[in-house]
Amino acid sequence: MAGLASDGSNADVSLLYDINGLARDAPPWFDRVMGFVGEYGIMLALVLVALWCWWSVRRRGTLTDSVSAVAALVWAPLAAGVALLVNIPIRGFVERPRPFNEHQGLDVLVAGKTDFSFVSDHATLAMAIGVGVFVAHRRFGLVAIALAFAEGFCRVYMGVHYPTDVIGGFALGTAVALLLAPVAHALLTPVVAAIARSRRGARLVRSRSAADRSALPETLDIPEPRIGSGPGEKDLAA
Repeated sequence: MAGLASDGSNADVSLLYDINGLARDAPPWFDRVMGFVGEYGIMLALVLVALWCWWSVRRRGTLTDSVSAVAALVWAPLAAGVALLVNIPIRGFVERPRPFNEHQGLDVLVAGKTDFSFVSDHATLAMAIGVGVFVAHRRFGLVAIALAFAEGFCRVYMGVHYPTDVIGGFALGTAVALLLAPVAHALLTPVVAAIARSRRGARLVRSRSAADRSALPETLDIPEPRIGSGPGEKDLAA
């Protein structure tokens, strides 16, 4: 499996040289910026987007909406962690060397990479978080997914991953975040709801200003089957 992309005529390798060639032609200061952005900067930006999303969903909609959105947001970093765990046996099975160990003439912007290349941890993390945020809030999720794509480009630009390493990371992060989301939300929603009911943790789920703006006292309504409900009953979460 180590020969996944060792032929110079391979489109994966050709695209690697094309993208990494941009680093060779760029000024040194720009390469230093790209190295920092690809290693740390975009991941930090994803955390800030997730925090901004959390701040937003606490202040809008009903209490039930906030509980659902916060539970989805909690799943985003958990999905990234699960995806990284899944990647451990994949890397050990494929055993693909880093591109700079197989090909000459690459401009490597970050030294010290000694592990295997497929799939990219950074791409996996970024896309799992991006898709997780998208499930919670579409607008913030689109921003997070765009950052994930930028992360993938940076990893190839830096010379530390093949394009297919990045694509594999995107696929893995997306699969984990989406396929396990229903189970994760079913488990996390009651936990977040309990926090919302508590005196100290309530503001983690619902802002004080949003609660004060409500025309009716907010109650947390987790739908349950009801027998013989009268026609005049209303569901506050509707």
